[in-house]
Amino acid sequence: MSFNIALSGIAAAQKDLDTTANNIANVNTTGFKESRAEFADVYATSIFASGRTKVGDGVTTSVVAQQFSQGSLQFTNNSLDMAITGEGFFALTPDIQSRDLTYTRAGAFKLNKDNFIVDNNGNFLQGFAVDPLDGDNQSVSLSTAAPITIPTTAGAPRATNNIYINMNLDSRNVPTDALPFDATDDATYNDSTSITVYDSLGESHTATMYFRRTTTTPPANSEWETFVVWDNVTAAPFQGDNLEFDSSGNLVGVAPTLVMPFAVLNNPLNGYLKNGAQFQADVVVNFRDAAGTSRPTQVAGDFAPTSLSQDGTTVGSLTGVDIDAFGRVLASYSNGDSAYLAQVALVRFANVQGLKQVGNTSWKQTITSGEPIGGQANTNTFGAINASALEQSNVNLTTELVDLISAQRNFQANSRALEVNSTLQQTVLQIR
Repeated sequence: MSFNIALSGIAAAQKDLDTTANNIANVNTTGFKESRAEFADVYATSIFASGRTKVGDGVTTSVVAQQFSQGSLQFTNNSLDMAITGEGFFALTPDIQSRDLTYTRAGAFKLNKDNFIVDNNGNFLQGFAVDPLDGDNQSVSLSTAAPITIPTTAGAPRATNNIYINMNLDSRNVPTDALPFDATDDATYNDSTSITVYDSLGESHTATMYFRRTTTTPPANSEWETFVVWDNVTAAPFQGDNLEFDSSGNLVGVAPTLVMPFAVLNNPLNGYLKNGAQFQADVVVNFRDAAGTSRPTQVAGDFAPTSLSQDGTTVGSLTGVDIDAFGRVLASYSNGDSAYLAQVALVRFANVQGLKQVGNTSWKQTITSGEPIGGQANTNTFGAINASALEQSNVNLTTELVDLISAQRNFQANSRALEVNSTLQQTVLQIR
C-alpha cells in the first residue's frame, strides 16, 4: 500500500513540476495565463471496514486550473496591438465565413494581404457593425459579428457643393470700384483668398475669392463686392451678392451667397472642366462658417479668414487607424475623411476556468464554461481596450521559482518514501 501511496506522491510532484515548468517557459508569451496544479487526497473504504484505522490511499491531481488574473501592459508602436484591462476575450475565426470561434487575450494583430485584421496565426478578429459617423454599434450579438477589414482608400470622390468662408474685412481699406474688376490687377480689389475644390472625378481645382470695397456715402452702410475665379480661367468671373456692414462692423441681413451654376461649369466651351467631370448641382460659396454660427465682420483689422472649408473630397489613401477604449476602429484618410469601421467584439464567460485550452494562447467554450456573451468594451462588466499595447504573461517568475523548489523537495521526499518501502520489502524477503 505504501508503495502505491509513494508512487501517487511522485506523480503529483511531477505534475506540479510540469505545471511550474510550463509557466516559466511562457513567462514572455503575450496573453498567456499561468496554471496551478490542484491536488486532492485519495480515500476509499468499504462500509464494513473500520474508518478509524484507515490510512489514505495517496494523492491525485484534481485539476490543472488556469489563473485568469490581469497581466501587465507592454506598450508598442503598432496601433493594431490591443490589450484588455479587465474581463473579456477577443473572438477569432479561422476563416472569413467560419463561425468556429476561439477566444484569446493575446492582442498582437496585423493586416493580412486582403486588409483584414488577423493574429499571428492568420485567425480573423471579429467585430460588430457600427455607424460610420458616430461609431454607435448596431448589435452586440456574436451572431452578427464579422471579420474586421481596413479599407486602404476612402471610396469614391465627392464633388464640392458648398464652400464656407468666414472672415474679417479691413474697414480701413479704400474703395477700388473705380476700375473694372481684374483678377490679374491687385489695384482692382482689396483682398483675396483661395481654396481647393473637387469635381465629380476627384480632380482638384482652385477657387479664388476676391473682395473689393465699393464707394458709399455716409451714413449708408459699407458694401463689398464678391467675385470667384475658377482655376484662373479667363472667362468672366462669377459674381455674388454684396456684403453689407453697419457702422459697428456687423453683417446686415442674412449671410449672402455666391453661386457658380453647374450648367456653366459643365459647359466644355467655358474651359472650367477638361477631364469629362460633370457637376450635378451648383457650387455655392456661403459667407459664413459651416455651422452657421459665425458671419463675416468689417472692423479695423487685417483681412483674416477665420474659417474656410468645403464639402468635396478626392480619393484618399489610408493614413492612420485609431482604436479607442470602447474598441471602436476609426480610419483616417489623406483627403481628410475619417470613418468608424467596426467595434472590436469582446466576449466573457460565466466560468472562465471551464474554458478548454487549444494552444496558441487560445481557448474554446465547454459545457462548464457556459455560453459566450458578446458585448462592448468598457461597458458593464467588460474591460477596456488599450490600443498600441499588449498584455504580458501573468506569470510571476519569482513565485514560480519558489514553487519549483517546493515541488522538487516534494518529489525527493516521495522518492525517499518509495526507497524506504523498497528497503523494507527487501528486508522481509531476506528473512529466513
